[in-house]
Amino acid sequence: MTFDKEKALKMCNEYSKNTLMQTLEITYTDAGEDFLEAKMPVNSRVHQPMGLLHGGANVALAESVGSAASLLFINTELFEVRGIEISANHLRSKRDGVVTGTARIVHKGRSLHLWEVKITDEQDRLISLCKITNMVLPKKNNDKK
Repeated sequence: MTFDKEKALKMCNEYSKNTLMQTLEITYTDAGEDFLEAKMPVNSRVHQPMGLLHGGANVALAESVGSAASLLFINTELFEVRGIEISANHLRSKRDGVVTGTARIVHKGRSLHLWEVKITDEQDRLISLCKITNMVLPKKNNDKK
């Protein structure tokens, strides 16, 4: 089966409507068979009180792109994804502009996916390095009570 980049990006951006991703203005911009990329503007919406990009916003970007990336590998009619662990090292501060989160698969098992997410600035400097583990679960039948 061939990877359909446009379909993948459309799905990820559609899933983001009326969610934290939309609030933070996260947009999925590129995808491939082993990665997913999203961009987030850096402005007062994602600042901490000192006027810098909040570490929690970086983590929200990392979890968003890492979780969405797992969706690309599963049958979303039968399975769903839950983030179960995330860690982040914040290496550089940023006041404005755009950051890009790129999730790359480290391990793709049947029930666990491990992603490395690099968050970079416009000059490709590393802002944060994150790791996210996702669990792949069978969807529960919503018809059962």
